[in-house]
Amino acid sequence: MLHLLLNADLYTPESQGHRHVLVAADRIAWIGTDRPDLPASVGVEVTDLEGRKVIPGLIDGHVHITGGGGEAGHDTRVAPIAPSQFTRNGVTTVIGLLGTDDVVRTPAEVVVTALGLRASGLSAWCYTGGYHLPPATVTGSVRGDLALVECIVGVGELAISDHRSSQPTLPELLRVAADAHVGGLMSGKAGVVHLHVGDGPRGLELIREALAQGEVPAAVYHPTHVNRRRALFDEALELTGEGVTVDVTAFPVSPDEDAWSATDSVLRYLDAGASPDRLTVSSDAGGCLPRFDDAGRVTGMGVGHPGTMSCTLAGITSRGVPLERALPPFTSNVARHLMLERKGRIAAGMDADLVVLDERMGAHAVMARGRWHVRDGKVVVKGALEGAA
Repeated sequence: MLHLLLNADLYTPESQGHRHVLVAADRIAWIGTDRPDLPASVGVEVTDLEGRKVIPGLIDGHVHITGGGGEAGHDTRVAPIAPSQFTRNGVTTVIGLLGTDDVVRTPAEVVVTALGLRASGLSAWCYTGGYHLPPATVTGSVRGDLALVECIVGVGELAISDHRSSQPTLPELLRVAADAHVGGLMSGKAGVVHLHVGDGPRGLELIREALAQGEVPAAVYHPTHVNRRRALFDEALELTGEGVTVDVTAFPVSPDEDAWSATDSVLRYLDAGASPDRLTVSSDAGGCLPRFDDAGRVTGMGVGHPGTMSCTLAGITSRGVPLERALPPFTSNVARHLMLERKGRIAAGMDADLVVLDERMGAHAVMARGRWHVRDGKVVVKGALEGAA
């Protein structure tokens, strides 16, 4: 099937103005200003987008695709996320990972779940390991996982500055980072270490020490949740000057909380003049959002949701940031950092992952790998067992 999308206000993520887009199978085949003359015999489905904004599919780089949680007992384990929960919110690519529970939930389960999302029409990759050291793996080593398991792109989310972590030392972090880096070189992958950063007072100190005392490139380290404390965000801004890409989480933030919302974080980052390529945004979807007392016991818990990505993008543009400037942390920056070569941009030869926006910046229509998953605001493709009795 060929899809001809007419009259798009196209953002690739750069603003291109009025364009027509031709999709062949799962790829973008052509983009132009004049409608192509295609014979009816080739089976073209024509959709007039009537001037709506079209952006690349969002890439959520931090998702607990098997479900997270479990920190307050066995009954607090979060269920896996249904595929349509991503597409209805404009997310067409996800990176799965493990958190606190890397014992019952395993990297092998994450791999299989990522492959299941692919079978549902999305694009998915994942990390090996979890919060703790030594990392849980599929093959027995980080390098082996990267070299032998196609969908594994790095290690994560390895916890630092958190009472739930393994309290990793500098030599331990350097060893994991070196294994990820070399595994990435062997397999042509990003080989990053995706680092959960907790509320601990050490903040990003361990990463600074690793940069000062080790030879592993700065691009290997990818700290997330850096907006959970305002001082931590300031630390993260400084690290970007050393070549580190940082990730802010789109979790809810109350007005009296010592944290920045993802919207405020992106605005502050852009205003600070930091490298625009070194910021990503993720949802922590499927992960628990616990609150702890002084003894480290859970006093309350929420759950991350894929919809926070599109809500954050809408919040940024509502504050006056042009769409083309707001989009990269959700699209091209993530793809570049994780070396997902056909993702994050709209261009001939790239995967046909497209989001047609409505007037409120929601998903009017979503195409993933050349197939419509959402049309007129309604989900038209679901996972195999969604809604099963």
